[in-house]
Amino acid sequence: MIARLDQAFYHLERPFAWLDLDALDKNIQTVHNACGEKQIRIATKSIRSVEVLRYIQKNLANVVGLMTFTAAETIYLLEQHFDDVLLGYPVMEESAIQRLLHFVKNGKTVTFMVDRPEHIHLLAKLGEEMDVRVQVCIDMNVSTDFKLLYFGTKRSSLHSLELLTSFLQVIQQHPIIEVVGAMGYEAQIAGVGNRPANALKGRLIETMQRQAKKQVTQFRRFAVAHIKAYFPNLRFVNGGGSGSMHYTAQQKEVTEITVGSAFYAPALFDQFTHLQLAKAAGFALRVTRKPDKDIVVCHGGGYTASGAIGSDRLPVFYEPATFAYLSLEGAGEVQTPVKVKGRQLQMGDTIYFRHAKAGELCERFQVLHSIRGDKYMGPYTTYRGDGQCFL
Repeated sequence: MIARLDQAFYHLERPFAWLDLDALDKNIQTVHNACGEKQIRIATKSIRSVEVLRYIQKNLANVVGLMTFTAAETIYLLEQHFDDVLLGYPVMEESAIQRLLHFVKNGKTVTFMVDRPEHIHLLAKLGEEMDVRVQVCIDMNVSTDFKLLYFGTKRSSLHSLELLTSFLQVIQQHPIIEVVGAMGYEAQIAGVGNRPANALKGRLIETMQRQAKKQVTQFRRFAVAHIKAYFPNLRFVNGGGSGSMHYTAQQKEVTEITVGSAFYAPALFDQFTHLQLAKAAGFALRVTRKPDKDIVVCHGGGYTASGAIGSDRLPVFYEPATFAYLSLEGAGEVQTPVKVKGRQLQMGDTIYFRHAKAGELCERFQVLHSIRGDKYMGPYTTYRGDGQCFL
């Protein structure tokens, strides 16, 4: 595997980011098989490349649209002729909302995520000023509260039918607002791997996930039925993520599954025992120093992932049995010392890595250099390569 990477990329200046199209194709097929008959919405935060988004759309059946992560990104993608966009997070920027509503007036489908009366009041105000109906998706909190442990995410405020009822009544006061969707994202299943480094923790996670699935299924079904009692013309019910595709595909109330990370298969998804994904993206560093016989130093490498700080946020070596970080240095801002086992590296050699998360890799590089087989297939520009920066 490493030999074909070296052969395809020998002419490139390091560091660079790489995209394995063979692996991407395998992951696209895996996603298709896992999601069954459900429609698929691509999570753009996990891709962050217009060209790769188009590639996935072209090669994946049942794609219904995109889930974006900021208003500015949504505007940019609409300008690139994408459509049916679900803005996955609430927006409180008036000028950005106004620009999005101009696209709606011109025939684009844009849906805003909401879970607070403040979201509704702002969207209704701007919709009335512009004389355009505003489509919204209600974000339900399907996290599991075990009392001693909150298992899920602190995002939506709608964690009970009582709170949902009050919110629906607020929306009813604004006829300019059209409820077209509902979302119940089971982050405690989709985003938490059951094979962490600590085996005991893994068994605990599996037990909690079994319990959580029962509660998520029950609450989401009740909540969707409750929303339909007020707004019967829902166009979609969104759920799931890369880590829960098989489970979410079995949920009757869900019409579409959001998938993003599974396409690149970042290192955090190695912790999911039920996912068989191919390593599709990463980066390469040059060896520029050799301070000891079993230690080399790479130029660059400090591309750590967001989230709770821990060793699982570090980039992972493509060959984890051969390389390891130094505990006192880790992945460095401008250089990364690496301990080498069972191999002799020379000055100028390359070490290949994978990012812990998916799309964040693209914030560090202007292009993803692609490979198919052992042939270089050219660059795919990232958002950064297009001169864009959203979060």
